[in-house]
Amino acid sequence: MTDTIRLAPLDNAIQHHHHDYHQIVIGLSGYAEFEIAGQGGVVAPLSGCLVPANVEHYYEGIGDNRQLIIDLPDDATSLTGMHRQLRSLFDRPGYFSLDESLQHYLQFLIQEMTHASHAPADLLVTTLLSSLHARLGAALCSPPLTRRASRSLDIQRLEQFVLERLDQRLSVSDLANLACLSEAHFSERFREQTGITPYQFVMRLRLTRVRELTTLTDMPLADIAERTGFASQSALSHAFRRRYGHAPMQLRRPSANG
Repeated sequence: MTDTIRLAPLDNAIQHHHHDYHQIVIGLSGYAEFEIAGQGGVVAPLSGCLVPANVEHYYEGIGDNRQLIIDLPDDATSLTGMHRQLRSLFDRPGYFSLDESLQHYLQFLIQEMTHASHAPADLLVTTLLSSLHARLGAALCSPPLTRRASRSLDIQRLEQFVLERLDQRLSVSDLANLACLSEAHFSERFREQTGITPYQFVMRLRLTRVRELTTLTDMPLADIAERTGFASQSALSHAFRRRYGHAPMQLRRPSANG
Protein backbone atom coordinates (compact mmCIF):
# COMPACT_ATOMS: atom_id res chain seq x y z
CA MET A 1 0.00 0.00 0.00
CA THR A 2 1.03 3.68 -0.14
CA ASP A 3 0.77 6.77 2.07
CA THR A 4 -2.44 7.62 0.18
CA ILE A 5 -4.04 4.16 0.34
CA ARG A 6 -3.73 1.92 3.37
CA LEU A 7 -5.39 -1.02 5.05
CA ALA A 8 -5.88 -0.78 8.79
CA PRO A 9 -8.19 -1.78 11.64
CA LEU A 10 -9.85 0.94 13.69
CA ASP A 11 -9.30 1.02 17.44
CA ASN A 12 -12.01 -0.59 19.56
CA ALA A 13 -11.99 2.44 21.87
CA ILE A 14 -13.76 5.66 20.84
CA GLN A 15 -11.34 8.10 19.21
CA HIS A 16 -11.87 11.59 17.85
CA HIS A 17 -9.79 14.05 15.86
CA HIS A 18 -9.70 16.18 12.72
CA HIS A 19 -7.10 16.44 9.96
CA ASP A 20 -6.26 18.81 7.13
CA TYR A 21 -6.97 16.30 4.37
CA HIS A 22 -10.12 14.63 3.06
CA GLN A 23 -10.59 10.95 3.81
CA ILE A 24 -12.58 7.98 2.54
CA VAL A 25 -13.05 4.93 4.75
CA ILE A 26 -14.44 1.73 3.21
CA GLY A 27 -15.24 -1.34 5.28
CA LEU A 28 -13.63 -4.61 4.26
CA SER A 29 -14.50 -6.73 7.29
CA GLY A 30 -16.13 -6.14 10.64
CA TYR A 31 -17.87 -2.90 11.56
CA ALA A 32 -17.03 0.63 12.68
CA GLU A 33 -19.20 3.42 14.05
CA PHE A 34 -18.63 7.03 13.00
CA GLU A 35 -19.99 10.42 13.96
CA ILE A 36 -18.87 13.09 11.49
CA ALA A 37 -19.94 16.66 12.27
CA GLY A 38 -22.89 15.25 14.19
CA GLN A 39 -23.93 12.73 11.52
CA GLY A 40 -23.79 9.20 12.88
CA GLY A 41 -23.45 6.06 10.82
CA VAL A 42 -22.08 2.54 10.64
CA VAL A 43 -19.42 1.45 8.16
CA ALA A 44 -20.07 -2.21 7.34
CA PRO A 45 -18.26 -4.34 4.76
CA LEU A 46 -18.61 -2.84 1.27
CA SER A 47 -19.90 0.46 2.61
CA GLY A 48 -18.05 3.61 3.56
CA CYS A 49 -18.00 7.21 4.64
CA LEU A 50 -16.66 10.53 3.38
CA VAL A 51 -14.80 12.70 5.90
CA PRO A 52 -14.18 16.29 4.72
CA ALA A 53 -10.94 17.99 5.73
CA ASN A 54 -10.87 19.80 9.09
CA VAL A 55 -14.15 18.28 10.26
CA GLU A 56 -14.24 16.87 13.78
CA HIS A 57 -15.20 13.19 13.77
CA TYR A 58 -15.52 10.35 16.25
CA TYR A 59 -14.98 6.70 15.35
CA GLU A 60 -14.79 3.28 16.97
CA GLY A 61 -14.00 -0.12 15.50
CA ILE A 62 -16.35 -2.89 16.59
CA GLY A 63 -14.38 -6.05 17.34
CA ASP A 64 -12.13 -7.37 14.60
CA ASN A 65 -12.35 -5.01 11.65
CA ARG A 66 -10.38 -4.01 8.58
CA GLN A 67 -10.82 -0.79 6.62
CA LEU A 68 -9.48 0.65 3.40
CA ILE A 69 -8.49 4.25 4.18
CA ILE A 70 -7.70 6.82 1.50
CA ASP A 71 -6.19 10.17 2.51
CA LEU A 72 -6.57 13.04 0.06
CA PRO A 73 -4.86 16.39 0.62
CA ASP A 74 -6.49 19.40 -1.01
CA ASP A 75 -3.91 19.41 -3.80
CA ALA A 76 -4.24 15.69 -4.59
CA THR A 77 -4.18 14.85 -8.30
CA SER A 78 -7.62 13.28 -7.88
CA LEU A 79 -9.11 16.60 -6.73
CA THR A 80 -7.35 19.13 -8.98
CA GLY A 81 -7.11 20.08 -12.64
CA MET A 82 -9.52 18.17 -14.84
CA HIS A 83 -10.74 16.27 -11.76
CA ARG A 84 -11.65 19.36 -9.73
CA GLN A 85 -15.36 18.51 -9.84
CA LEU A 86 -14.65 15.51 -7.61
CA ARG A 87 -14.11 17.93 -4.70
CA SER A 88 -17.89 18.14 -4.35
CA LEU A 89 -17.82 14.65 -2.83
CA PHE A 90 -16.40 16.34 0.28
CA ASP A 91 -18.81 19.28 0.49
CA ARG A 92 -20.34 17.51 3.47
CA PRO A 93 -19.93 14.27 5.42
CA GLY A 94 -21.68 11.30 3.88
CA TYR A 95 -22.18 7.55 3.95
CA PHE A 96 -22.51 5.23 0.98
CA SER A 97 -22.74 1.60 -0.09
CA LEU A 98 -20.83 0.08 -2.99
CA ASP A 99 -22.87 -1.41 -5.82
CA GLU A 100 -21.78 -4.62 -7.52
CA SER A 101 -19.52 -2.88 -10.05
CA LEU A 102 -17.73 -0.87 -7.35
CA GLN A 103 -17.36 -3.99 -5.20
CA HIS A 104 -15.47 -5.63 -8.07
CA TYR A 105 -13.36 -2.50 -8.54
CA LEU A 106 -12.56 -2.40 -4.83
CA GLN A 107 -11.22 -5.96 -4.99
CA PHE A 108 -9.18 -5.06 -8.07
CA LEU A 109 -7.75 -1.97 -6.37
CA ILE A 110 -6.66 -3.93 -3.29
CA GLN A 111 -5.09 -6.72 -5.35
CA GLU A 112 -3.41 -4.23 -7.68
CA MET A 113 -1.76 -2.37 -4.82
CA THR A 114 -0.13 -5.59 -3.56
CA HIS A 115 1.95 -5.85 -6.74
CA ALA A 116 5.39 -4.30 -6.74
CA SER A 117 4.73 -2.75 -10.15
CA HIS A 118 1.18 -1.54 -9.67
CA ALA A 119 -0.76 1.13 -11.49
CA PRO A 120 -0.24 4.67 -10.12
CA ALA A 121 -2.17 5.13 -6.86
CA ASP A 122 -3.51 8.48 -8.09
CA LEU A 123 -5.07 6.78 -11.11
CA LEU A 124 -6.68 4.06 -9.01
CA VAL A 125 -8.08 6.60 -6.54
CA THR A 126 -9.34 8.92 -9.29
CA THR A 127 -11.26 6.05 -10.88
CA LEU A 128 -12.87 5.22 -7.54
CA LEU A 129 -13.77 8.86 -6.84
CA SER A 130 -15.18 9.36 -10.34
CA SER A 131 -17.41 6.30 -9.92
CA LEU A 132 -18.62 7.43 -6.50
CA HIS A 133 -19.26 10.92 -7.85
CA ALA A 134 -21.43 9.49 -10.61
CA ARG A 135 -23.47 7.43 -8.15
CA LEU A 136 -23.95 9.65 -5.10
CA GLY A 137 -26.90 11.69 -6.26
CA ALA A 138 -27.82 14.17 -8.94
CA ALA A 139 -27.18 17.07 -6.56
CA LEU A 140 -23.45 16.51 -6.94
CA CYS A 141 -23.68 16.76 -10.70
CA SER A 142 -26.36 19.37 -11.24
CA PRO A 143 -25.05 22.34 -13.22
CA PRO A 144 -25.77 25.73 -11.65
CA LEU A 145 -28.69 27.62 -13.09
CA THR A 146 -27.71 30.73 -15.02
CA ARG A 147 -30.21 32.98 -13.26
CA ARG A 148 -28.95 31.98 -9.86
CA ALA A 149 -25.31 32.44 -10.74
CA SER A 150 -25.51 36.22 -10.54
CA ARG A 151 -27.58 36.39 -7.34
CA SER A 152 -25.63 36.74 -4.10
CA LEU A 153 -26.56 34.61 -1.14
CA ASP A 154 -28.35 36.44 1.66
CA ILE A 155 -25.74 35.81 4.35
CA GLN A 156 -27.64 37.85 6.95
CA ARG A 157 -30.72 35.71 6.45
CA LEU A 158 -28.64 32.52 6.71
CA GLU A 159 -27.02 33.82 9.89
CA GLN A 160 -30.39 34.60 11.47
CA PHE A 161 -31.62 31.12 10.50
CA VAL A 162 -28.67 29.49 12.23
CA LEU A 163 -28.83 31.71 15.33
CA GLU A 164 -32.46 30.76 15.86
CA ARG A 165 -31.50 27.06 15.79
CA LEU A 166 -28.14 26.94 17.55
CA ASP A 167 -29.34 24.21 19.91
CA GLN A 168 -30.22 21.96 16.97
CA ARG A 169 -28.24 19.86 14.52
CA LEU A 170 -27.91 21.82 11.30
CA SER A 171 -26.81 20.43 7.95
CA VAL A 172 -25.69 21.97 4.69
CA SER A 173 -29.00 20.72 3.30
CA ASP A 174 -30.92 22.94 5.76
CA LEU A 175 -29.07 26.06 4.56
CA ALA A 176 -29.23 25.03 0.91
CA ASN A 177 -33.00 24.57 1.14
CA LEU A 178 -33.33 28.07 2.57
CA ALA A 179 -31.40 29.42 -0.42
CA CYS A 180 -33.37 27.19 -2.86
CA LEU A 181 -30.16 25.61 -4.19
CA SER A 182 -28.73 22.11 -4.37
CA GLU A 183 -26.27 21.30 -1.61
CA ALA A 184 -23.32 21.13 -4.02
CA HIS A 185 -24.19 24.42 -5.73
CA PHE A 186 -24.88 26.15 -2.42
CA SER A 187 -21.57 24.98 -0.93
CA GLU A 188 -19.64 26.20 -3.95
CA ARG A 189 -21.39 29.58 -4.00
CA PHE A 190 -21.02 29.99 -0.24
CA ARG A 191 -17.26 29.37 -0.35
CA GLU A 192 -16.87 31.76 -3.26
CA GLN A 193 -18.81 34.51 -1.46
CA THR A 194 -17.49 34.12 2.10
CA GLY A 195 -14.18 32.28 1.81
CA ILE A 196 -15.29 29.60 4.30
CA THR A 197 -17.42 26.49 4.13
CA PRO A 198 -21.03 26.35 5.42
CA TYR A 199 -19.84 24.05 8.21
CA GLN A 200 -17.22 26.60 9.30
CA PHE A 201 -19.88 29.33 9.17
CA VAL A 202 -22.19 27.43 11.53
CA MET A 203 -19.32 26.46 13.82
CA ARG A 204 -18.14 30.08 14.13
CA LEU A 205 -21.64 31.23 15.06
CA ARG A 206 -21.88 28.48 17.68
CA LEU A 207 -18.51 29.40 19.17
CA THR A 208 -19.30 33.12 19.18
CA ARG A 209 -22.41 32.37 21.24
CA VAL A 210 -20.37 30.11 23.53
CA ARG A 211 -17.94 32.98 24.09
CA GLU A 212 -20.79 35.36 24.90
CA LEU A 213 -22.51 32.98 27.33
CA THR A 214 -19.23 32.06 29.04
CA THR A 215 -18.22 35.69 29.46
CA LEU A 216 -21.58 37.23 30.38
CA THR A 217 -23.23 34.49 32.44
CA ASP A 218 -22.30 31.93 35.09
CA MET A 219 -24.12 29.18 33.21
CA PRO A 220 -22.39 25.75 33.54
CA LEU A 221 -20.38 24.79 30.50
CA ALA A 222 -22.45 21.63 30.02
CA ASP A 223 -25.60 23.77 29.73
CA ILE A 224 -23.85 26.11 27.29
CA ALA A 225 -22.87 23.10 25.19
CA GLU A 226 -26.49 21.95 25.05
CA ARG A 227 -27.76 25.44 24.22
CA THR A 228 -25.24 25.92 21.39
CA GLY A 229 -25.62 22.54 19.69
CA PHE A 230 -22.53 20.65 20.87
CA ALA A 231 -22.83 16.95 21.60
CA SER A 232 -20.97 17.31 24.90
CA GLN A 233 -18.96 19.69 27.07
CA SER A 234 -15.82 17.94 25.81
CA ALA A 235 -16.73 18.54 22.16
CA LEU A 236 -17.41 22.22 22.93
CA SER A 237 -14.09 22.66 24.75
CA HIS A 238 -12.13 21.00 21.95
CA ALA A 239 -13.74 23.16 19.26
CA PHE A 240 -13.33 26.32 21.35
CA ARG A 241 -9.65 25.65 22.06
CA ARG A 242 -9.04 24.96 18.39
CA ARG A 243 -10.68 28.24 17.40
CA TYR A 244 -9.40 30.58 20.13
CA GLY A 245 -6.30 28.84 21.47
CA HIS A 246 -7.51 28.46 25.05
CA ALA A 247 -10.20 26.72 27.08
CA PRO A 248 -13.57 28.49 27.39
CA MET A 249 -13.42 28.57 31.18
CA GLN A 250 -10.27 30.67 30.96
CA LEU A 251 -12.61 33.57 30.13
CA ARG A 252 -13.96 33.38 33.69
CA ARG A 253 -10.61 33.37 35.45
CA PRO A 254 -9.53 36.67 36.97
CA SER A 255 -6.61 38.25 35.18
CA ALA A 256 -3.18 38.26 36.82
CA ASN A 257 -3.49 42.02 37.28
CA GLY A 258 -7.00 41.88 38.69
